[in-house]
Amino acid sequence: MSEVKIGIIGGTGVGEQLSNGKGRPHEIDTPFGPPSDAIVEMEWEGLAVLALGRHGPGHFIPPSNLPTRANIFALKKLGCTHIIATGACGSLRQEFKPRELVVPDQIIDKTARRGATFFEKAAVHVELAEPFCPVMRRILIEQAAAAPAITAHDRGCYVCMEGPAFSTRAESLMHRLWGGDLIGMTAMPEAKLAREAELPYALIALVTDYDSWKAAAPPAPGQTAPAPLSPMALLEEIMANLRAASDQAIELVRRFLHHVAADPTPLLACPARDALKLAIWTNKSRIAAEEIQRLSPLWGRYFS
Repeated sequence: MSEVKIGIIGGTGVGEQLSNGKGRPHEIDTPFGPPSDAIVEMEWEGLAVLALGRHGPGHFIPPSNLPTRANIFALKKLGCTHIIATGACGSLRQEFKPRELVVPDQIIDKTARRGATFFEKAAVHVELAEPFCPVMRRILIEQAAAAPAITAHDRGCYVCMEGPAFSTRAESLMHRLWGGDLIGMTAMPEAKLAREAELPYALIALVTDYDSWKAAAPPAPGQTAPAPLSPMALLEEIMANLRAASDQAIELVRRFLHHVAADPTPLLACPARDALKLAIWTNKSRIAAEEIQRLSPLWGRYFS
């Protein structure tokens, strides 16, 4: 068994789709409470995989209330070494179409009410200029390009908003001016906490619709504008887009796992695996022993 163990955070049922119901669930507690759901452990061609449904059974946990610290801590405690996340998002660009995938390279964090660090009793400052793992992104992009059934963009800036309401049109236009390409509610502080846990992290974004910046185009001269979709029809269209993008995302994850199972060596060079090496600024002798022990799965190796 490789020393690489891949964590997958995604929509409810992701574990079942990858394991065909053969995985072993872990009920685990953390200093930050329990994670969103049981973590399903499975083996994929000799590669250990841990799958977690981000929103819990039945998709009952809204983005602002996600136990993200518990989710990341639990994965780390179970030996996870790398994380692939999936998440639905809206498009801020005409060229990023519904039903397509994006492998983002940048992120803007607009969240405000979420626990965004594990380290509340020490000064720990991780470097986050490149929030997504370049090694994992490269593999995902290569695997997507080799699959005709997958349409994936190789870059994009993801704006993470607080929610749960969607953007006003003015906010959506502002996000475009900022350089945002996608808008979602779940990738932060998930990516930030993964970095604090020294877990290289990559995101597969699933485009479900255009955000509110995109108004209906006026009809051509002499033509009548089509009747707008009813709210129910619009919701059904978005859910159909999500299902289509989800099928592509699951296929991309499978291809990624197959590739890594054949040769996990490149993942050992992911820069985030040593993210805390120079990030603990507090004099270690001044950090309480109980705090060191409480967070030992995250930073224990720096206190031995």
